[in-house]
Amino acid sequence: MTHLRKLMLEELQLRNYSEETIRSYIHGVEDFSRRFNCPPDRLSPRHIREYQAELFQKRKLSPGTVAIRLAALRFFYTKTLRRAWSVADTPYPKRDHRLPTILSQEEVAQLIDAACSPFDRTILMTLYATGARRAELTHLKLSDVDNKRMVIRIEGGKERKDRDVMLSPVLLEELRAHWRRLPRKPSQWLFPGNYHHTGDEPIDTKTVWHACHNAAKRASIEKRVHPHTLRHCFATHLLEAGADIRTIQVLLGHADLKETMKYLHLSQRHLNSAASPLDSLKLRGSSPQKD
Repeated sequence: MTHLRKLMLEELQLRNYSEETIRSYIHGVEDFSRRFNCPPDRLSPRHIREYQAELFQKRKLSPGTVAIRLAALRFFYTKTLRRAWSVADTPYPKRDHRLPTILSQEEVAQLIDAACSPFDRTILMTLYATGARRAELTHLKLSDVDNKRMVIRIEGGKERKDRDVMLSPVLLEELRAHWRRLPRKPSQWLFPGNYHHTGDEPIDTKTVWHACHNAAKRASIEKRVHPHTLRHCFATHLLEAGADIRTIQVLLGHADLKETMKYLHLSQRHLNSAASPLDSLKLRGSSPQKD
């Protein structure tokens, strides 16, 4: 571990940043350093601007990803090196406000049924049944599954917030079957890592991503599907089933209700509650045919 990396890690840990944020920030600064083959403390704002442009133009990264890379560099220079940072010289990119991809319930069933292994199937069912983020799923413990209260505790979520979500009876039976299938019974993690799932550490987020990606490919789902898609489906399908928006906010762990309100734009129940104005027009017959 380099001296600069150690200093940055200590600064992040002192501020109680989440493991996911720490990993992301460290990776961002290391990538910046590798790009110019130079220690980051020797690079200037000119290099940051050049790097930012390259992330957009050559690597084609999304505005959100570029913003995270800039946040990592800003933290490094202002907190680790105690240097000034000019927002005017390195503006954060304007984000696109795009609605997420939503699968129908039939498509979710196809996705789960197309899982490459029983282990992957359990992962996909858990994502959809709980609305957990993939990093949250990897850190689920056996003790988080409470079959007495029929809830799952999700600890250390975004902004280090804990929350309870419902434990589906269908998921409970699947988790029991998952436990029986494991060749070595874990003492802590619900989804233990390594190739045979017998490790003392949990699976990583790439395992969750591959489980989702491979299942979507096998199911011939043309929509772009990733683990967070199942979180969006969880919220949207709850809304369509009649759950109120405040309940969904709590289940997702959103700090701001505005973040949850986007699902109103995705729910078929809300989209179909008003008729199109075209339906009320009195048109003459059918469209004219071409000669």
